[in-house]
Amino acid sequence: MSSVEIQSGDREDSEVCLKRAKLLRGFADSSRLAILQALRDGPLSVGEIVRATGLSQPNASNHLRCLSECGLAVGEQRGRHVHYRLTDPRISQLLELLDEVLTGVATGVENCQNY
Repeated sequence: MSSVEIQSGDREDSEVCLKRAKLLRGFADSSRLAILQALRDGPLSVGEIVRATGLSQPNASNHLRCLSECGLAVGEQRGRHVHYRLTDPRISQLLELLDEVLTGVATGVENCQNY
């Protein structure tokens, strides 16, 4: 493999890492995780999300905008209300996998001070 091919591969790897980081920013907030968890059971209106998560309506709306921009949730107009849902069932599976990983590394997560 030539150095040009290696550099091209490194650039592609770097771009993939950047995309992953952007996607994971959507998960990188406890309020957004609570919303995603609530949406695992199906579409919910903002009011239902507020009740399920304990967030204020403005706070929930701000986080829903972030989740929508990240491609993790989508809102659909139903009459006077917008109902949000997960964009892909694998998001629910990812949350489940995160719980499994947490079980294995919970001590390390509790000791994490740098984030």
